[in-house]
Amino acid sequence: MSVRKDQLVTVEDLEIFKVELLSAIRQLLMDRNGGTPKKWLKSAEARKLIGFSPGKLQTVRNSGLLAFTKIGGNIYYDQDDLLRLFSEHKQKRKD
Repeated sequence: MSVRKDQLVTVEDLEIFKVELLSAIRQLLMDRNGGTPKKWLKSAEARKLIGFSPGKLQTVRNSGLLAFTKIGGNIYYDQDDLLRLFSEHKQKRKD
């Protein structure tokens, strides 16, 4: 598939790009600092990473598509699970 300058970019394209860019930045920071990224994210951090509203995140969690851990009143998500969920539901463009 060739890319043309007059092609439109969809919101989905931007969301996919955002996840890929955040992943690349995270990897660069890990390489630079020699540390490990935060594995478990609270709901607000998870929503920010994948661009979901609170209701959408709860719907995905309730449907069983996304595993979570609840400790006290806080819900935590594995960052790898969030990125995998986003990647698995990525749809191919129809030209």
